[in-house]
Amino acid sequence: MRSYLFAIPMIFLFLTACSNGNDLNIDDEPSDENKNTTYNNPVVPTSLPDPTIIKAADGYFYLYATEDVHNTPILRSDNLTDWKLLGTAFTNETRPNWEPNGGIWAPDINYINGKYVLYYSLSVWGGGSTCGIGVATATKPEGPFTDHGKLFRSNEIGVHNSIDPFYIEEDGKKYLFWGSFFGIYSQELNDDGLSIKPATTRQVAGTAFEASYIHKRGNYYYLFASVGSCCEGANSSYRTVVGRSENLFGPYVNKNGEPMLENHYEVLIKGNDKFVGTGHNSEIVTDDKGSDWIFYHSYLRQNPNRGRVLVMDQVHWVNGWPEITGQSPSSENSLPVFE
Repeated sequence: MRSYLFAIPMIFLFLTACSNGNDLNIDDEPSDENKNTTYNNPVVPTSLPDPTIIKAADGYFYLYATEDVHNTPILRSDNLTDWKLLGTAFTNETRPNWEPNGGIWAPDINYINGKYVLYYSLSVWGGGSTCGIGVATATKPEGPFTDHGKLFRSNEIGVHNSIDPFYIEEDGKKYLFWGSFFGIYSQELNDDGLSIKPATTRQVAGTAFEASYIHKRGNYYYLFASVGSCCEGANSSYRTVVGRSENLFGPYVNKNGEPMLENHYEVLIKGNDKFVGTGHNSEIVTDDKGSDWIFYHSYLRQNPNRGRVLVMDQVHWVNGWPEITGQSPSSENSLPVFE
């Protein structure tokens, strides 16, 4: 589940003081002479839970997150480590309102049919029966986004706590995966990506998981997800896990062949002395040297009031499985390479 972090009022008030992107800089983009060969985690020490990322037609990366920055933050970078906050996907006037008092959680950004398509969850904490997933579109990655309303609510689709959308295409068809601790499910979408095809829901993973993301590599599909408690500060048990399958819809299994439908998995990222609550990963991004990188959020163990900060690590592939060095966040790492 996702929640607002009102425990960080000073950060929240500073970042939401206005909606003009020129006044919302997290970090100025550095000149070449100031660039280093390594970066430090967190990449952004501001609360940016549940990140999703896309490389746009203009060559920049754009990152979106759960709205601890009100109305859904949009950040831009040319190198994955230096991020500038441009503004927000919505305003108070244009934000989705089909779930009264709902927060915009866990967005998923895509480029579909010539438009930037943002799937999102709309929910209040504990509102598992009436929360749901909606969709908005824009002609530019920085927005403005136009909301098209809900795709479905939990009580309409028959899946309790329907949040955490993820979009993928396969064999010319469009699918949405989603779910939070009541099963991970898939649903076929119509060709426009803005509506669902009835009677196409299927379960692909068990009740231990939320925050699904599927990555195709070689002959396998890798289902990344999160388990544990996301939002309890230094007491959070959140961690990132993975299974794989030769089919998009499973069965996904761990290294011992045990199915994710029965809540088995491999741990990818867990906490350490500095970071805790490591979960809800982004899409994998490949740099110009072929190295893979992944974002996720985490609390700083000694300063959890900062909220769920943005962390990035390199994904290594070992014997057909993704690994993060030490199964935990790095404090310092070599920079991604972009030429």
